[in-house]
Amino acid sequence: MRSFFILLLFLVGCTYEPEYDVLIINGKVVDGSGRDPIFASVGVKNDKIINVGDLKGSALKIINAKGLIVSPGFIDMHTHAVRGIFDVPTAEAFLFQGVTTLTDGNDGSSPLPIGEHYEKISSTKISPNWAVFVGQGTVRREVMGLENRAPTPQELEQMISIVDQAMKDGALGLSSGLFYVPGSFSTKNEVVELAKVASKYGGIYISHMRDEAALIIESVNETIDIGKLAELPAVITHHKVIGKSNWGLSKETLKLVDAAVNEGFDVYLDQYPYTASQTSLRALIPQWAQAGGREMLLQRIEDSEIRAKIKEEIIERILFDRGGGDPKNVVISEAKWDTSLEGKNLAEITISYGLEPSAENAAETVFKIYKQGNARAVFHAISDEDVKNIMRHPRASIASDGPMMIFGEGKPHPRSYGTYPRVLAKYVREQNIISLPEAIRKMTSLPAKVLSIKERGLIKEGYYADIVIFNEKTISDNATFQNPHQYSNGVEFVLVNGIVVVEGGNHTGAKPGKVLHGPGYK
Repeated sequence: MRSFFILLLFLVGCTYEPEYDVLIINGKVVDGSGRDPIFASVGVKNDKIINVGDLKGSALKIINAKGLIVSPGFIDMHTHAVRGIFDVPTAEAFLFQGVTTLTDGNDGSSPLPIGEHYEKISSTKISPNWAVFVGQGTVRREVMGLENRAPTPQELEQMISIVDQAMKDGALGLSSGLFYVPGSFSTKNEVVELAKVASKYGGIYISHMRDEAALIIESVNETIDIGKLAELPAVITHHKVIGKSNWGLSKETLKLVDAAVNEGFDVYLDQYPYTASQTSLRALIPQWAQAGGREMLLQRIEDSEIRAKIKEEIIERILFDRGGGDPKNVVISEAKWDTSLEGKNLAEITISYGLEPSAENAAETVFKIYKQGNARAVFHAISDEDVKNIMRHPRASIASDGPMMIFGEGKPHPRSYGTYPRVLAKYVREQNIISLPEAIRKMTSLPAKVLSIKERGLIKEGYYADIVIFNEKTISDNATFQNPHQYSNGVEFVLVNGIVVVEGGNHTGAKPGKVLHGPGYK
């Protein structure tokens, strides 16, 4: 009889399966809805959250989250992480912030074809989830190159066809970069025709507007109009106000958003929590001069009459736009042809050329840098008060606008390393600009709603187990403009699709990220 019971216990042990793969206990759950925190346990089985509450079941892994916040993984709805994701598929810079989903294809520039890109992502295997937009600028360039003209009817049909296929391949919607060439050469109506295709498949329109400085009001109106005319949600991406003479205009832009929402239109925003932007140094060069590409611009620079016109506009942009009124506000972040320039500002470089650091001489420095291979730059020209105004808006998500950094390369904007902890530390814990539940909502359920990403963005039964566990008292961004290559503190655990990818603040090496197809995927 004793032998029978031993055998029975052995057989039961062989078939025993714990109730949960991961059980998170003793944590304060901020569920992503904006509601107040609750103390609860979270049970995970396979890739889903199956229970939230007072749980007592067995688990393969138990995480004691005492003294920590348990929230949905953060969804970054604006990155340029395709620059680096194949070099750093483990995505530490983002995962150590708590980001579990990355989107790319922003500012009108995207991979094409979308289907092939998704296949490459899937075969590479990456740690976070991944989704992309189709870029209006990329589509236009594919059909028309960098020509500054309207498309022919045939060319427009060709662009419509490309967007149609991209939506079927799973793009989230259409992105535009109407500040950048060749998107800047597009009329509103041209963009509307492509946005209508995204609308047909349930996608959205997300735009780096035509201007974020003196013409910001007109640009917000244009973005909203495109959404209205194409009948789809419109997103003013990385919303900011550039140039000291324009500071404070966020009050007016947000009124325009509210008016459109009150009329029944879906308009949203996203932002990063910094007072500087980053893009190509070409942002100081007028778009008309860039038509036809690099060789054509170089020819125009060599023509004394055209050069004088270009220089005049560069000076204007240094004084009243991205230059923030002084060449010292433009800092080179990447110059692969001469890395000694990285971290130096236009004033310093101009002085090194033996010239006074005036806006006029800095314009000549821009010409010299472009001739030798161009560069990327950080532009300090944003007011913290505008950052706060935008952050308080209920329709504003948090997004980094950052690439996937290769640790130690260049002097990039710190946003790729610090966006989300910076919000939680500076604007929540220290300044109380928004509450913790509201901040988490802006990082989770709000972007999930805008992007039509189903069953993510909440700590909720039946939702995918994308979860971040962090210390609200110590979470902080360490990356600075002077020393950007520093990971953030305070994120203890991260789960992606139920798999632990960060444990004790260290990456586990796991790569469970999935492609998240858009609503038109066939």
